[in-house]
Amino acid sequence: MPGLKEVRIRIASVRSTQQITNAMKMVAASKLRKAQTAILKLRPYAAKLREILQNLSSSIENSSENTFSKERDPNKILIVVIASNRGLCGGFNSNIIKATQEFIETRYPAQFEKGNVSLICIGRKASEFFSKKNYHVIEVRDDLLDSLRFDIVSLLAEKLMKAFTDKEYDRIHIIYNQFKNAAVQRLIMEQFLPIVPAAQETKTKAIEKEVTADYIFEPDKETILRELIPKTLRIQLFKAILDSFASEQGARMTAMQKATDNADDLLKELQISYNKARQSTITNEILEIVNGAEALKG
Repeated sequence: MPGLKEVRIRIASVRSTQQITNAMKMVAASKLRKAQTAILKLRPYAAKLREILQNLSSSIENSSENTFSKERDPNKILIVVIASNRGLCGGFNSNIIKATQEFIETRYPAQFEKGNVSLICIGRKASEFFSKKNYHVIEVRDDLLDSLRFDIVSLLAEKLMKAFTDKEYDRIHIIYNQFKNAAVQRLIMEQFLPIVPAAQETKTKAIEKEVTADYIFEPDKETILRELIPKTLRIQLFKAILDSFASEQGARMTAMQKATDNADDLLKELQISYNKARQSTITNEILEIVNGAEALKG
């Protein structure tokens, strides 16, 4: 049985850790409220923009302005991986990393063997892992999560659009965690470019419905498409990063809550061990006194 001093040191250590995890939970909860409010406001707007864009792309598929919807043989692939800069958020980062590896191995094994799969990592945990594993990481943008601003994210979106139109990459995907609630995140593997037509997306649903777009276009479809595509793609990328950030805070808050609860359970066990050790010490001292008294009588 451990001694009293050893148990006291462990109790003090667990209490100190519990205070840290509880503080981290409160900080994550505060950040989560702001991020959740932002993503819930942005999501309907982004979804409607995407719907309009898909319907427009489908209706003028052969237009020269519709370069962002043109399918090419997927020889060169670019994947944008969104993780976090910090740990202590449960399986948030490991799930993203595993999903990215599986996605590459199952979807683009031939391209990966040729070295034609490139990565842009947003989040230090992803960039460190894929760099160590010798994946072709062409850019690291950990700074985006430190200052989550639309104008900064827009520059990256424009860079992705230019890379696609210049035929540097034939297909661009985004892999991130979509925020559902504080305890649940959904892994999303989204095709950023080329734009997937609405009719093609509906084929993947259990009940296929005819997609109809009843819009009045002013001045014309081509002009609207030329203005709408860059704006929509910038918003889609910003939404993905904002979704991931909210998911990270939710995952961290949940993980720190579990750690705090585990510390409570451990403190109870240590307190029981301390009481047993103290009782044993007192019993031994009483026995020594009694034995001494008996010896003196003898």
